[in-house]
Amino acid sequence: MNTEAIWTFLSTQGVDFGLKVLAAIAAWVVGRWLIGLALRVFTLALERGKRIDSTLSAYLRSILSVLLNIVLVLAILDIFGVKTTSFAALLAGAGLAIGTAWGGLLTHFAAGVFMQVLRPFKVGDFIQAGGVTGTVTEIGLFGTTITSPDNVHTIVGNNTIFGSAIQNYSTLPHRRVDCVAKVAHSVDPLDAIARLKPAIAAIPHVMASPAPDIEILQFTPEGPLLAVRPYCHTDHYWQVYFDTHKAIVATFGAAGYPVPETPLAPRNR
Repeated sequence: MNTEAIWTFLSTQGVDFGLKVLAAIAAWVVGRWLIGLALRVFTLALERGKRIDSTLSAYLRSILSVLLNIVLVLAILDIFGVKTTSFAALLAGAGLAIGTAWGGLLTHFAAGVFMQVLRPFKVGDFIQAGGVTGTVTEIGLFGTTITSPDNVHTIVGNNTIFGSAIQNYSTLPHRRVDCVAKVAHSVDPLDAIARLKPAIAAIPHVMASPAPDIEILQFTPEGPLLAVRPYCHTDHYWQVYFDTHKAIVATFGAAGYPVPETPLAPRNR
């Protein structure tokens, strides 16, 4: 019975259906090529205009890409006789789950629009947002791509970023590098501070103004804890951070300072 039905379909509508399939494949191939061409022309036009930065340019390109692909899919469905109104009715009847998911996508899309308007960060900035720290590589329609310092590619929803605190480390011209150094009780902390100041100031990329802050931070059972805080451009943060620790070790070693030791409480006999 099934074989007869299939044979009847092939003998009556098989040729027409096959032509529709071939037409759909051709439309997809040509359509994708035209979309790629349109996106390249659009990108070149934005680059030549030089009035839109790379962040907004990539965002507009993403919007155009999505719209053109939707038009292409609707055109292919039309080849098979699925009208736009029927397609919309099919989506409307898919249930509450799809509606809820789409609502979530709309919140991410709206957050992306607001980020383009308010510009809390741009591509290339080093930020902490949505629980992720790293360099922004792309601001998309629904999510922002961040590459962390350990080279992990992370995509965070725009609404997650926009709905939480955003720390942009690239906005201001310089950053403070927070380090600490502990000296033993037998060491004069003022002498340690005096030795550290020229050593820290000599580190490459450490700014002369503001000058490094080196002060007594607190007292611990092992000895005074010093705050060692040079300033540098954000691009050189980690280099200065590690070089500062090296300078502390070298300075204290050259001075012959003893290693801070934790005092042991006497045992009751």
